[in-house]
Amino acid sequence: MLEKKSIAYERAILIGVITKDQDETKSKEYLDELEFLTYTAGGEVIKRFTQKIDIPNPKTFIGTGKMEEVEAFVNSNDIGSVIFDDELSPSQQKNIERLLKCKIIDRTGLILDIFAQRAKTSYARTQVELAQYQYLLPRLTGLWTHLERQRGGIGMRGPGETEIETDRRIVRDKIALLRKKMETIDKQMAVQRGNRGALIRVALVGYTNVGKSTLMNVISKSEVFAENKLFATLDTTVRKVVIGNLPFLLSDTVGFIRKLPTQLVDSFKSTLDEVREADLLLHVVDISHPNFEDHIASVNQILGEIDSADKPTVMVFNKIDAYTHETIDNDDLITEKTKAHYTLEDWKKTWMNSSAEDVLFISAINKENLDEFKHKVYNVVREIHVTRFPYNNFLYPDYEDIE
Repeated sequence: MLEKKSIAYERAILIGVITKDQDETKSKEYLDELEFLTYTAGGEVIKRFTQKIDIPNPKTFIGTGKMEEVEAFVNSNDIGSVIFDDELSPSQQKNIERLLKCKIIDRTGLILDIFAQRAKTSYARTQVELAQYQYLLPRLTGLWTHLERQRGGIGMRGPGETEIETDRRIVRDKIALLRKKMETIDKQMAVQRGNRGALIRVALVGYTNVGKSTLMNVISKSEVFAENKLFATLDTTVRKVVIGNLPFLLSDTVGFIRKLPTQLVDSFKSTLDEVREADLLLHVVDISHPNFEDHIASVNQILGEIDSADKPTVMVFNKIDAYTHETIDNDDLITEKTKAHYTLEDWKKTWMNSSAEDVLFISAINKENLDEFKHKVYNVVREIHVTRFPYNNFLYPDYEDIE
């Protein structure tokens, strides 16, 4: 008889700040995302704490009074983890752990933990392990209390290496070893990309959990793992896709997120090389998310950091089936119309209607407007191919002629 499996979620609280650069609305939005990250990592959020503060406290990030309030709640509610929305310095993390006597995790540590859970292949595990060691190195002192100093006394005097120094050296050696392994992987991946011939390369990019893997499965008829959680995809998957009679390579890449840890950008260099070497980017956006414009800006910022911002791009607005908008009653003369009240038709009349923008509206899960998607992608890929190989022009007719 099969036993019922119960999942025990770890009890956690979230802490965010409201500053001059991050107002209350933005802080709430970031904490919503942090709660989704916590759920993805296997945690249950019991309560949120926010504090208005101009400059974070260099010792405990938040003020003394708020820290006492958090400490009282932690002690009385059996909280296992306290998660901060911003990256903590090693000394801040150490000080807060000493006060609260429970696990202290910042946004970077939480993302690294999710990546560690999601990494399945040797390639992904190596990348995540490198990022974790880079994050761990400056925090060794805060993690261990028995590594303060070697015991003194008769026979113990003289030059020697303390345990903390030993551990730091071990971690640095491990980082050097993983970097060498990554160099080998980089060469192997470069060879693999070089062996793909003259096919046009198309990469799916976008914020995490916007439906890239679902779209990949629909277009390439493959079975890439897709789930309604953040960072469901870590390993880049490349599939050959044929639209009409035009073949090209489609790659599904890791999703981006705001405040993406620099360790991950460095360690996922090989994965991001798929984006760097792509001929065309399909920027997938979850239009049902109320802050999708911020997501677009975050992705564009990261694309700029990896020198891929100037590539030909098609904006693909996904999840139109889940899109809802606020309404204003006919007799309501006070409420002003904002972007929250825009219908899909209203959005299409904004910057999305610019002649310079290649824009599509689809639902990958319900397969809505996929013919329009295939038509647009076929034309753009064909234009790139014919520009590169003019003598192949006769092989690929206009999409309408194929139909």
